[in-house]
Amino acid sequence: MTLSRQLSWSHFLALLPLKDPLARDFYAQMCSIERWSVRTLRERVDSMLFERTALSQKPQELIRLELDALRAEGDVTPPLVLKDPYVLDFLELDDRYLEKGLEDAILRELEHFLLELGAGFSFVARQRRIRLDSDDFYIDLLFYNRKLRRLVAIELKLGEFKAEYKGQMELYLRWLAKHDQEPGDSPPLGIILCTGKKTEQIELLELDKSGIHVAEYLTLLPPREVFEQKLQEALTHARLRVAQRDTE
Repeated sequence: MTLSRQLSWSHFLALLPLKDPLARDFYAQMCSIERWSVRTLRERVDSMLFERTALSQKPQELIRLELDALRAEGDVTPPLVLKDPYVLDFLELDDRYLEKGLEDAILRELEHFLLELGAGFSFVARQRRIRLDSDDFYIDLLFYNRKLRRLVAIELKLGEFKAEYKGQMELYLRWLAKHDQEPGDSPPLGIILCTGKKTEQIELLELDKSGIHVAEYLTLLPPREVFEQKLQEALTHARLRVAQRDTE
């Protein structure tokens, strides 16, 4: 079914001001698949959803291929769902919160958190216990995404990313794949939420190959101009790094 039959004239009016044709196509396809209202569409555009997706950091040719596949098959992939940064200003945290306070606030505002995570997420568990070699480990938050057909483990960190977080998350994902993954599901994904990223360390560790996504979270939303500039700089640097890797 064509977009003209799925979206209203008001949807198209909301999409017209977008200058980037790839962003416009992204929002149009997601509107169609997720059945966004015009209000929801405008909220997603205002929050710069496309610029925050992992998809937006890919070269334009790959973005176009991914959107073409989405249009043809309707399959939602991790780059369409995963974001950076995640905006958690609705938690209304003060400056002295701890990890437990962050987790408590997320559960109090679970509906808002699910909306920020994106399409298809449902809550599974808090502090999911894993027992190995008489040692207990706990996954902060565990979700399932029906669009991706995957378990998604989320770890909350107060500071900047540390290389040691990779081993911790890999352990969780392998345990989940062995014990909790259902037949027909894809391997679990991990999201490490930090207040800051170490880009060179993250690239060197090749976390994406382990199914791990590292992202910043914002408990206070900066002014629109600052936020937009930060996202554009991040996109430029990410695409430049991809181009450099391709030429090496």
